[in-house]
Amino acid sequence: MTKPTQPSSTVELTQAEAWMQQYLNYMRVVRQSSEHTMRAYERDLHAFRDYLREEQEISDWTEVNRFHIRGYLAKLHQAENKATTIRRKCSSLRSFFRFMERREWLESNPFHFITLPKIARELPRFLTIDEVNELLQAPDARDPLGARDRAILEVMYATGMRVSELVSLDLRDLEPWGFAKVLGKRRKERVIPVGRSALQALEQYYLFRSQLLAAADHKPACPEAVFLNNKGGRLTERSVHRVVHRYVLETSTRLRISPHGLRHSFATHLLEAGADLRGIQELLGHASLSTTQRYTHVNVASLIAVHQKAHPRSRLPATEANSGTSPDTKAHD
Repeated sequence: MTKPTQPSSTVELTQAEAWMQQYLNYMRVVRQSSEHTMRAYERDLHAFRDYLREEQEISDWTEVNRFHIRGYLAKLHQAENKATTIRRKCSSLRSFFRFMERREWLESNPFHFITLPKIARELPRFLTIDEVNELLQAPDARDPLGARDRAILEVMYATGMRVSELVSLDLRDLEPWGFAKVLGKRRKERVIPVGRSALQALEQYYLFRSQLLAAADHKPACPEAVFLNNKGGRLTERSVHRVVHRYVLETSTRLRISPHGLRHSFATHLLEAGADLRGIQELLGHASLSTTQRYTHVNVASLIAVHQKAHPRSRLPATEANSGTSPDTKAHD
């Protein structure tokens, strides 16, 4: 069994810590995982390592077996973690053990024998077109922050981009005018049309943007960022959540959606208007079409209308539709 090269450090790492560090470096550099993902992976690995040390008296990854993992799953269940949380934590661990197995640091992967808890896949929560229109009109675009907030809502609904993609936008990413270049998961680049209403909202916001930069005072400004906070710095994901939450509360929407709800609304409304599922997949930046396909379940009435309009056996002649009889019935009379 091949042993990895220990990283050089003033403080010598244990083998278990060295393997974790090499895995995290792999995820950061090779897989291009986001900082949010990296923090979650590191937290999950440390929690499992602490469980092994404290409750199983194990400090070597090669000693882990399926019974240790099942014991950890039982502990997570006892702590009343949701099935989605347990799956995410185990996904981090499964990926780590697969990494060690590929490098032949393990004789066998204990996760091969582990079945993760199943979760009911929730349908996307989305707003109607009227609710979206009301939400987009909620910010007062006559002052800097109001104009910025309206531009945020307009761009999110016009493009379906993730919050992380929105706050990472630089001015150069909106050139040529009318398209946005974004870096999605795994730093995969895609180009999305922005749309006329969103462009108009951006133009209005740009009239005030210099005022936000001027408010930087002694703090470092971020002149290259599209969306700024009231101190001239780059807006954070948490701030965007607060923006959306504020205007959702101010309007009469049925749902208390998050920023991701605007992404769901974007995809749902495109599908309802007849957009191709593959095209929606490209716009959303989904790696798998199966992820995009869940939007086909959100509006049954729309799908029924499409079926009745397009399927040859749903289009009965007017006389037959009015009489309530079918050709097959007539043939048997």
